[in-house]
Amino acid sequence: MKPVTLSDIQAARLRIADKIERTATVRSASLSEIAGVPVSLKLEHRQTTGSFKLRGASNAVALLSPDEKSRGVVAASTGNHGRALAHAAKLEGVRAVICMSRLVPDNKLAEIRRLGADIRIVGDSQDDAQQEVDRLVRDENMTMVPPFDHPAVIAGQGTIGLEMIEAVPTAGTVLVQLSGGGLAAGIAAAVKSISPATRIIGVSMQRGAAMKASIDAGKPIPVTELPTLADSLGGGIGLANEYTFRMCSDLLDEVVLLTEAEIAAGIRHTYAVEREIVEGAGAVGIAAILAGKVRLEGETVVLLSGRNIGMGLHRSIICATWTNDEEINP
Repeated sequence: MKPVTLSDIQAARLRIADKIERTATVRSASLSEIAGVPVSLKLEHRQTTGSFKLRGASNAVALLSPDEKSRGVVAASTGNHGRALAHAAKLEGVRAVICMSRLVPDNKLAEIRRLGADIRIVGDSQDDAQQEVDRLVRDENMTMVPPFDHPAVIAGQGTIGLEMIEAVPTAGTVLVQLSGGGLAAGIAAAVKSISPATRIIGVSMQRGAAMKASIDAGKPIPVTELPTLADSLGGGIGLANEYTFRMCSDLLDEVVLLTEAEIAAGIRHTYAVEREIVEGAGAVGIAAILAGKVRLEGETVVLLSGRNIGMGLHRSIICATWTNDEEINP
């Protein structure tokens, strides 16, 4: 296994430059006051498809051979990778099939369908959806573009890390969402290659954090996928994980987990104070600061990773009518 390197990430940046937005990094006065150190927000939720996933999907599709493109692309997704892959495939005139579980919110399904991809709903977890992906690869010879455990995807996500460290060269801490690990691994590889002393903290939810459980176990393990406000962080990392488990184990300095109430507070603060709409996963870095669960050293960069939240759910959280007892993804 060849690890994803800084040169891979730099090459990805050139490859996808005309396919993505270079999103802004802005100082947060409120979070800087709360944290006692300068805090900047990387506004990746403003990316074209509403999340960081477009970077990895665009890089992966760009690297496919003409034969691979002709066979169509397929992936399992909790929503945002599916939307990104559907967008990248549409630009190339490539057929896309996105396999998802019943836990994926309706708003994400609608956007993927709007982009012209075929949708398959399979089972109650991303692992169930992956079984359909494997069947389509086997029976229909489609080309799989995984959501995280793929060097081209990791390199694409790593371009965010390049932009972060260029915007805040003296960053002492970076807070990044942790799920399957493609985002965290890519950002950590980029940032630590340029600034080795910068601490990278992965942030996830308490309900089904597969990468954290696997790191604690010392190997990839299955974890039950549960409904959560941070639905984009759900799903397993794959028992045959080749890249992200080792990279996250080696490169992350710390991992913190959040309750649903803490994630809701992050969404609420991001809207009411920062004037930004984000989904649960997008808010976890801010939520970790508000909950006092992270020790920040020096200037800090927090990633807002996605905005693809159902507006009815968002409204209930902002109006403080949402509770842990109600349906997570209505």
